[in-house]
Amino acid sequence: MGVAECLSRIHARDGAVRAWAYVDRSATGGEGPLAGVVLGVKDVIDVAGMPTTHGSPIYADNIAAQDAAAVALLRAAGAAVLGKTVTAEFATYHPGPTVNPRKVGHTPGGSSSGSAAAVADGQADIALGTQTAGSMIRPGSFCGTLAFKPTIGRYPVAGVLDTAPSLDTLGLFARNLDVLVAADAVLGGTADCPAPRAPLRIGLCRMPTWDQASAEMQDALIDFAAQLHEGGCVLSEVTLPEPFARLQDAQMLIHRTEAAQVLGAIRHEHPGDVSEEFRAMIDAGTATDPADYAAARAVQDECKRLLPAVFAASDLLLAPGAPGAAPEGIGATGDPLFQRIWTAVGAPCLGFPAAWRSDGLPLGLQVIGLPGTDRQLLADAQTIIAHAALKEA
Repeated sequence: MGVAECLSRIHARDGAVRAWAYVDRSATGGEGPLAGVVLGVKDVIDVAGMPTTHGSPIYADNIAAQDAAAVALLRAAGAAVLGKTVTAEFATYHPGPTVNPRKVGHTPGGSSSGSAAAVADGQADIALGTQTAGSMIRPGSFCGTLAFKPTIGRYPVAGVLDTAPSLDTLGLFARNLDVLVAADAVLGGTADCPAPRAPLRIGLCRMPTWDQASAEMQDALIDFAAQLHEGGCVLSEVTLPEPFARLQDAQMLIHRTEAAQVLGAIRHEHPGDVSEEFRAMIDAGTATDPADYAAARAVQDECKRLLPAVFAASDLLLAPGAPGAAPEGIGATGDPLFQRIWTAVGAPCLGFPAAWRSDGLPLGLQVIGLPGTDRQLLADAQTIIAHAALKEA
């Protein structure tokens, strides 16, 4: 797509979808591998001359002096920076006004709500988002678009809001795999193109939270696994080692503790200008016993050490991308229980729509790779996406 086409789509649709916090109608791209690609940027990431509000009235007048490092790389590669997409407050849990473009009245997920909705609705080709718990894979699953959370630290985070430094990960939404691979090469600093592994070994991973997935999500996973098997992939069951059953709670404790450390001053200096959800999270983090935080980090480290054994017989793991389809209502962003453990271990994850309900809502799955294998995961994704149910807006 081009800028004019995206602006036309925004004009026609954003009154309903409300994905954008700021649009630069004079945006232009340049020459390079991303020439012609239109970019949206989550509103916790700086773009020179544009407001960075973090989804909060406290920062309504905060104009960025320079591009975040990732934005600068994408701009230098030719991408047109169209504007800022809506985020949940401080990339946490209090949602903005964005609705699900597939079915108005349902959540788009969060906290990268505007980025997922804009890409899914054809208002941008790619968009930057962040994930600290489940803020990319879940909205990708709910909105029905590709969402890539790379290995933690793969993309530069200068100019991106800190919310929990040992968990924060910058990632991408994209309308198709080719543009995602191209943008990842720019941000990751490597353009190597490994061949897809064949036969691809897929580990069916139900995860410790499997019983909290809806019946239709469980069916979507089993049915998609059967399609991969019929397509020549080698399927096996993967049961995660016991420490992973404790990682969900550990991630939650790490998240709120580190959020209190880096965002606590905002809560105390502006108590009347932040949401109850934000106050509660910061207060819980402030009250954390340092010994409990250390224990949670120990669980995180133990699970990281166990990853090679988890992947011993699998190239990629296949798991639900969310508990089910996007819930009705926009007062909450949904539960990140199917992303927390993968964020905690820093593993690359690619979310994609695997099936669609009769009401137009997608059911999204995710494939997970070993940390550091991002380019190989994206190469293998050619096999995965061949069976996916991508829909153009």
